[in-house]
Amino acid sequence: MNERCILVVAHARRAETVEAARRVVDALRDAGARPVLAADDRTELSAVDGVFADVDVLGESVGIDDLELAIVLGGDGTILRAAELVRGSGAPVLGINMGHVGFLAETESDDMDDAVRRVIARDYGVEERMALSVRVKDVDGAVIYETWALNEATVEKASRERMIEIVLEVDGRPLSSFGCDGMVISTPTGSTAYNFSAGGPVIWPSVEAIAVVPLSAHALFAKPLVVSPDAAVAIEMLERTDGSGILWCDGRRSHELPPGARVVVRRSSRPVRLARLHPSAFTDRLVRKFQLPVEGWRGQEPGKQS
Repeated sequence: MNERCILVVAHARRAETVEAARRVVDALRDAGARPVLAADDRTELSAVDGVFADVDVLGESVGIDDLELAIVLGGDGTILRAAELVRGSGAPVLGINMGHVGFLAETESDDMDDAVRRVIARDYGVEERMALSVRVKDVDGAVIYETWALNEATVEKASRERMIEIVLEVDGRPLSSFGCDGMVISTPTGSTAYNFSAGGPVIWPSVEAIAVVPLSAHALFAKPLVVSPDAAVAIEMLERTDGSGILWCDGRRSHELPPGARVVVRRSSRPVRLARLHPSAFTDRLVRKFQLPVEGWRGQEPGKQS
């Protein structure tokens, strides 16, 4: 397929997002590119604006390997959904923030037209982010579920009234066992998401590592850990656990964990590709997204040594 195929990911819950999607679709068509929508998105958007009714559908007239890039209109949740849609292809994801914090987004909605112009001109870079490979094994060691995560994999209690009993293992060796509400296993990308809320460390994207953070652990040694990106982290649900647990990946994909289940998390061989328009220091992104106070700073000018 010679035509440039650009996936547009947006939902129809907000009028401004629908309008933004229409502008992106029109701009792509004017440039001779082929806009593409996921089937659910086209159904929702077409119900609001008929301009979307004849947009090609991913998986029908356009295959995943035909995609050049995905333009995402929304917050971090929508960007995670887009990463799921293009998983298995080489298409990078460009996030245009229509939400609140939008930590994964590359630009804000005010700069949308310029972002689309640069996509059309192929004026963007690509940054690869580490993802996680996640496997669930039963008590006999058979793999019963496989998935992946960009932000984090979490093992949580399924019942509000009961905690789960787990053993934490790193690189094939047991580290500690305790009762807890759950465990968060995070990438650097996810370190500003659930990991951050759970008291885990913020990890710069240039640092390859995996964070392991217990949730409300009943144990003396239950501090956040940062382990090698090549480590295998396993969480075993002890068979004495009273009730089941649940695995969540990026808050989007879940699987029930019966007593005796074993969740093994390691670095995925396939990273997630993010399109970048404005290379900037991660420190600046933290300050901007979290609105951190920096008044009184008397640091050096950019390019000068501190």
